Amino acid sequence: EVQLVESGGGLVQPGGSLRLSCATSGYRWWSHSIGWFRQAPGKQREGVAAIFADETPDYNYADSVKGRFTISLDNTKTTLYLQMNRLKPEDTAMYYCAASLLGGWPKLSPGEYNYWGQGTQVTVSP
Repeated sequence: EVQLVESGGGLVQPGGSLRLSCATSGYRWWSHSIGWFRQAPGKQREGVAAIFADETPDYNYADSVKGRFTISLDNTKTTLYLQMNRLKPEDTAMYYCAASLLGGWPKLSPGEYNYWGQGTQVTVSP
């Protein structure tokens, strides 16, 4: 059984930083994509960042977070991270970790992902 458990969310001031973690179990990373998504109240879920785990990983970021967010995974390939810097109020959302059974370029479309965590709330406010 695949399990994804997010942590690290919280309240932060604009310009601040947070690091989200996603602990995985039962999921085989190699040659599959895994990523971060977010959903703000009243809005559709959107892709934030994704990684294709391979000898030479591929990374994909939403335009809104490029240069501010960094996705990474640990050497054991069981924990996914999202380092978020220079946070803005519009980054406020529930953040979800998701894992795909697909290979190739790491897409940011929620429909491409098969497994989801419960989410961790990120609030950016003065």
